Amino acid sequence: MENLWRAATGQDPNPDDYKGVDFWNDPERAGWLTKQGDYIKTWRRRWFVLKQGKLLWFKDPASATRGSTPRGVISVGGCLTVKGAEDVVNKAFAFELSTRDSTMYFVADTEKEKEDWINSIGRSIVQHSRSVTDSEVVDYDSRSR
Repeated sequence: MENLWRAATGQDPNPDDYKGVDFWNDPERAGWLTKQGDYIKTWRRRWFVLKQGKLLWFKDPASATRGSTPRGVISVGGCLTVKGAEDVVNKAFAFELSTRDSTMYFVADTEKEKEDWINSIGRSIVQHSRSVTDSEVVDYDSRSR
């Protein structure tokens, strides 16, 4: 039933979002996190894999195989921040991952796992974020006063 819902609402990730990422082999980080849904705000435990600038999630570790389709993918290069969010969602070991358009919430099992995920995702954001282009640089000295 959930697969039908995901397909009908277009929630399955585009294969281009994770093309060339061998997520089933030697990830930078992998483990269980509880994720808040995008549309239905329930919390579900999912298996997460961080690899090559992509954060992918699956129903369980056995679902993260070469021929499988992730339940979701986030390109961390487009993310702006990753930080603790216990106060926002009122849950221990919670953190958030923000883009320009949205914020996703996750809950780790321990404080150490939360910090490890934040550090790993933060490093990946820095490694995979696109450089600021010349057109995005604001020259404040040239503005009229």
